[in-house]
Amino acid sequence: MKSQNKVYIIAEAGVNHNGSIENAIKLIDIAKAAGVDAVKFQTFIPELVMSQKATKAEYQQAITGTTESQLDMVRKLYLDKAAHEKMKAHCKKVGIEFLSTPFDLVSIDTLNELGMETIKIPSGEVTNLPYLKKLGRLNKRLIISTGMCYLGEIETAIEILTKAGTPREKIALLHCNTEYPTPMQDVNLLAMQTIRNAFKLETGYSDHTLGIEIPVAAVALGATIIEKHFTLDKNMEGPDHKASLEPHELVAMVSAIRNIEKALGDGIKKPSPSESKNITVARKSIHLVKDLAKGHIISEDDLVMKRPGDGISPLLMDQVIGKKLTTDLGVEHKLEWQNIE
Repeated sequence: MKSQNKVYIIAEAGVNHNGSIENAIKLIDIAKAAGVDAVKFQTFIPELVMSQKATKAEYQQAITGTTESQLDMVRKLYLDKAAHEKMKAHCKKVGIEFLSTPFDLVSIDTLNELGMETIKIPSGEVTNLPYLKKLGRLNKRLIISTGMCYLGEIETAIEILTKAGTPREKIALLHCNTEYPTPMQDVNLLAMQTIRNAFKLETGYSDHTLGIEIPVAAVALGATIIEKHFTLDKNMEGPDHKASLEPHELVAMVSAIRNIEKALGDGIKKPSPSESKNITVARKSIHLVKDLAKGHIISEDDLVMKRPGDGISPLLMDQVIGKKLTTDLGVEHKLEWQNIE
């Protein structure tokens, strides 16, 4: 993914615009202000995604009730191609990458016609053969959420995409859990590392937990892509608001991730620039415990290890023992090589 930082952060607006282009523009501005790399929406033709008989997920029922079907709920969240064009143009204007997830074949065409370089594949489409084949033929960068998946299902999806024409190196994988919000005991964050080790592809994490600690932890475990839902207000009507971050929380998450990616460093164990000045302060040198005359043969009983650490290192004590003093030295003298022979 394209990012000046180590971690590519996607602010998932999803359908939290509630079908309003005005809300969508506000969400883009909030994402930009928070310092994320991309803002992502969802592109769909409701009637092509679900039948009238499709029921809502439990979390959707809990938030939006049971009187309407999933189709009727999603119809309220629809934005047409013209709205997508406005959203993409606004992203370009403010300087943030516009992303979206297509949920049907027509929507794949829509995003392709918009000139999208990167397309997100949602967890629910990982087993959708015609969907994967169509996307694979476009030869775009693809980010796949792997919620609800076994490792073998991920492998099959990758094979379909690559056989259709997408180079393997253009595919990134996100560990994910599709329960909103995800219970902490079901996050299974170590599975992200399993995915990375299994497929040797860029790997990250799409989060649906409450709060920001899990995506931050994912970065500490090596995630290079983070996706997180956000909203204008958690109290708005709609299925995903309550499991989303409010603007100030999004800012806090980005700040925490940027700090963690700095803290990860390069992995080379050596004194850092900031601590190098403390070496002489905190370490010790070989000092004398008493006054000694020129010609004295040094024994271990003559020596004590004290700060500062800019003299002879205590590690070299055995090389000092048995040497002869070349001059008279007083108690607590910091021994130096020119003092002995």
